[in-house]
Amino acid sequence: MESKKAENPLGYKKISTLMAGFAIPSIVAMLVSSLYNIVDQIFIGQGVGYLGNAATTVAFPLTTICMAIALTCGIGTAARYSLYLGQKREEDAAKAVGNGICMMVLFGLVYAALIVAFHEPILIGLGGSGKVYEYAVQYTEITAIGMPFLIIMNGMSNIARADGSPIYSMTSMVIGAVINTILDPIFIFVFDLGVQGAAWATVIGQMISCIYAALYLRRLKRTKINSRYFRLSLSQMGRTAAMGMSNGLTQISITLVQVVMNRSLVYYGAMTPYGSDIPLAGCGIVMKVNAIVLAVIIGIVQGMQPIIGFNYGAAKFDRVKKTYNLAVVCILAITVTGLFVFQVFPRQVLSIFGSGENEELYFEFSTMFMRTVLIFFPLAGFQIVSSNMFSAIGKPVKGTILSLTRQVIFFIPLVLILPVFWGLNGIMIAAPVSDGISFITVLIFIIREMKSMGKDGGYDKG
Repeated sequence: MESKKAENPLGYKKISTLMAGFAIPSIVAMLVSSLYNIVDQIFIGQGVGYLGNAATTVAFPLTTICMAIALTCGIGTAARYSLYLGQKREEDAAKAVGNGICMMVLFGLVYAALIVAFHEPILIGLGGSGKVYEYAVQYTEITAIGMPFLIIMNGMSNIARADGSPIYSMTSMVIGAVINTILDPIFIFVFDLGVQGAAWATVIGQMISCIYAALYLRRLKRTKINSRYFRLSLSQMGRTAAMGMSNGLTQISITLVQVVMNRSLVYYGAMTPYGSDIPLAGCGIVMKVNAIVLAVIIGIVQGMQPIIGFNYGAAKFDRVKKTYNLAVVCILAITVTGLFVFQVFPRQVLSIFGSGENEELYFEFSTMFMRTVLIFFPLAGFQIVSSNMFSAIGKPVKGTILSLTRQVIFFIPLVLILPVFWGLNGIMIAAPVSDGISFITVLIFIIREMKSMGKDGGYDKG
């Protein structure tokens, strides 16, 4: 009995109990933190109009890249930490944490500096023009300040979760979102700061969240960390980046999709009665609404990661499979529910974010866009959980390939080719076609992995 108490509960507790304990706080954290973008859109839509929403759509890829850095460093560090703990290599786990934090600080500062220096040409390249461009510049000049804090906060929340503290991880993310929600209406309406007010509310929330998350270093339960572990090692950085690459590239691929979508919507929209601004604003709102359901999916994936990582490192492959299967069932239930809402109540959902001029045209396009683009949403959820499973078991190459299938390998070529024949309709059709092809690809990888798990030597011990 005493030896079982000393054992990490990830290795023996009931899978459903572990998933509930880890996934529910992660889901809450992801849902609340998604308010960083959702609340901005609601208040900007009500206070500025859809041109303000279009501006944040143009600027949003910069935040997506920031999240890619955060996930590459944070989930990469957390995955190594879980695997090392499963192998009972506590000192290696501590080294992974120290190096990961140094990566977060370095990459956060470099990325913020690049945005400050080059944000104007970048925003033009992302599709900004006219009043939309002016708003996007105002928003980005401020949000660049918060990028290092966002990276560190997300990275530390993943480490806390892998250490067995999902509630602390959740709290660190929730704090910033709550502060952002409180400050948004004050800055936008009371102080009349418009998009700049939304940006300042976001940055202040990110700073406070970061401070709280960083304090967890003093509370690590599974290992002890001291100053000698805080150093940059190229070999350690490479291993961490490889483990987090699947998640990072998923975010980067979203950015590429956003850039291609923005420019395509502006170009082909100008040839229709909708003009260039309505498709841009409508796409932005649909993607932000979709992000709410994606937040639940990512929360489940983050909840399964330490369970799968630890048990794979400990060679308990049956528990790995049970955890993955349970995650798939949960995600399918969530995505089918989301699909029902998107198909039956699109206008009611879209109306939350305001409208502006040409209201009927705006709702006509946005409703059509939501129903078409998200028609195969459950297949996308399966793709996300499966690609992350490969990363959690220390097979980042497969995870990376699967992460790229839906957004880059299939979708971008389709969104460039199909509009040539069908205009705006071609852009919308590209999404479900890509979802279907990527689902088949992922399914083949998963079936082969489940049959061979434990027979190929497992995770690289280096």
